[in-house]
Amino acid sequence: MTPSFIAACLWVLTGAVTAAFPIRYQMVPGSILLLTAVPLMIWIGAENGWHWTLIALMAFLSMFRRPLVYLIARLRGERPELPR
Repeated sequence: MTPSFIAACLWVLTGAVTAAFPIRYQMVPGSILLLTAVPLMIWIGAENGWHWTLIALMAFLSMFRRPLVYLIARLRGERPELPR
C-alpha cells in the first residue's frame, strides 16, 4: 500500500472519530480535515493515478456533504442553520 493510501485511511478514520463528537467540538478538526482533503487527493492522484482521485473525491463529498452545503449557502449570502 502506498503512503498516500495510508494517509487517506488515517484521514478517513480521523473523520469518523470527528463525526462522533458533538457539533460544537467538530468545527476545528472538521475544518482541518476539509482543508487537508485537496492536497491529499492530489497526492493520491500523483502517486497512484488520477482515477483514484475521483474515488477519493466521491468519498470526500459523501463525508462532507452537509458542511459543504452549509458553506455554499454562506458564500451565497444566506444564513442557514448549522448542519446536524
